[in-house]
Amino acid sequence: MSAGPDNRPNILEKTLAAAVQDQRTVDEQRRSTVPLLDGMSFYDSIRHDDDRGSVTELFDPRWGWHADPLVFSYIFTIRPGMAKGWGLHKLHEDRYFVIGGELELVLYDPRPESSTCGKVCKVYLSASRPRLVNVPKFVWHADRNIGTTDAVVVNFPTIQYDHSSPDKYRLPLDTDLIPYSFGNTTGW
Repeated sequence: MSAGPDNRPNILEKTLAAAVQDQRTVDEQRRSTVPLLDGMSFYDSIRHDDDRGSVTELFDPRWGWHADPLVFSYIFTIRPGMAKGWGLHKLHEDRYFVIGGELELVLYDPRPESSTCGKVCKVYLSASRPRLVNVPKFVWHADRNIGTTDAVVVNFPTIQYDHSSPDKYRLPLDTDLIPYSFGNTTGW
């Protein structure tokens, strides 16, 4: 390491030697390079803006994005700083579309046959970038509001909700069974 004019080690060299360079997040076509779990995909929607406001397309089977038809939908909200999860479905996939606020979706893949088994995937969803994302069956997932207003999410699950036998399995946010920490975030 070289020394500066007064024989002290060069601070720039010292700090750069300890630094970690950011990893690439997009490819040449500006597509995300964040690895998704097996079976996950996104569909970028279309938003039409004019001087009166906007219209955003939520779901159209003609897009061919997901093989399962639209059979049911609902909206859920998450208050700022709160999280919902961990949850898992055995019989259906969730298909999220954020229409308000900002959401961190964290997924953990416990599927033994999956090439992403044991991996954690974290994606960010927001109303400012309209798109669909699916959560495959047997994948643990939790949703955390990272914004300052309620996160508002439309879900298009692949089956209708069965009130007599819900397809919902839960673990606490702070479980040791999933290698991810939400820190001081509260929720269930």
